[in-house]
Amino acid sequence: MDFEPTYSEEQERFRQEVRAWMRENVPGDLERPADSANITYEGYQAYREVGRRLGEKGWLWPTAPVEYGGGGLTIDHGIVIEEELDEFSLSLPPYYDSGGRLGGASIMVWGSEEQKSHFLPPIFRGEVRTWQLLTEPGSGSDLASVQISAVRDGDDYIINGQKIFVGSTHGAEQYWMLTCTDPDGERHENLGWFIVPSDSEGITVAPMELLIASGESGAGSGVKNTVYFDDVRVPAFNLIGGENNGWKVATTHLELEHGSGGSIRRNRVVEKLLQMAKQLKRDGKPLSQHSDIQDLLVDVFVETEITRLYGLRNYWMRHTHQKLAHEGPQHSYHRKESGLRIGEAILQVLGPYALTNDPAWDLSDGQMEVFQRASIVNLHPGGTGEIQKVIMARRLGIGRVVREQAGALA
Repeated sequence: MDFEPTYSEEQERFRQEVRAWMRENVPGDLERPADSANITYEGYQAYREVGRRLGEKGWLWPTAPVEYGGGGLTIDHGIVIEEELDEFSLSLPPYYDSGGRLGGASIMVWGSEEQKSHFLPPIFRGEVRTWQLLTEPGSGSDLASVQISAVRDGDDYIINGQKIFVGSTHGAEQYWMLTCTDPDGERHENLGWFIVPSDSEGITVAPMELLIASGESGAGSGVKNTVYFDDVRVPAFNLIGGENNGWKVATTHLELEHGSGGSIRRNRVVEKLLQMAKQLKRDGKPLSQHSDIQDLLVDVFVETEITRLYGLRNYWMRHTHQKLAHEGPQHSYHRKESGLRIGEAILQVLGPYALTNDPAWDLSDGQMEVFQRASIVNLHPGGTGEIQKVIMARRLGIGRVVREQAGALA
């Protein structure tokens, strides 16, 4: 059965336009470290410039409304842009920016017209990068238990506390975060969702230098941080969704983070693995000619194809406003578990070649070593596999009289 999408003549004409634009606007000398934690500040700025160019064109967030800085394009155009960017090993956006993928979507659903007009254009045009601040020392998978406080003081809120495992390398212009606005309120009805300028007085960012969030090539995740808030004053205008309604806002970004946003990117590791299997030899023959290795290579291909198709399905459902249920956490759960299985298969195929980035041994420019680490690390962010299974069960109505509804998406 052929699962691949087909393209209209209009899409193919648009593809040629996109391809020509990218040849002129995406530098060929972009830094592409195997681990995004190693990207220099200058390299990061180059990725930001690509983002700004895409934003000026309306292609950074192509399906977002024009009045908020998006391109106002259809999903057909969006798919073409993402596919052509993938040829450069880039995505939308071409740097880590949860403000666009998750925070911007939440503002689209829950923000007032004034808030959308104020906050969204800088995000969708690539003028600001936004980190998400969710996890705390005592609050991870149980996100509704966050304790960082936001207390109303006239036209402002004063925030105190800390967030951990935050952001990436090289900083951000603003944060979106979940706080406790009523410590005595009912669970899920005592939270606030804020946009906070990162240069606000009282904010301290401390890199967690012993913890690296392995990422793909480009300006990805990198070093995580702890962010401290000491009497940080934030305008009440920056509270999205109203007082004590933060959990409702959070259901939108959590829905996307748990897989409902989808993806159309290919897994480049498979291509590199096949290349290495042809280069390396065992008993005088290339690894790829041994039946046991062939079986493993097929397993890896199948795993990546299932993940890709889940992502493609969810991308289409999300952008065509289909009713979602269990599809998001299903994709997220498979991606997490599949990544670990792929990592194990790569280790069986390559042996020690999968575990080193020593140029004397490494034939993958560090990609295999990064994938080995990432396959373990990626089991945890965005909700563990156990959390994804719980969400799937609730969406299917297992153990409940009423099925849980998916978070609202624009």
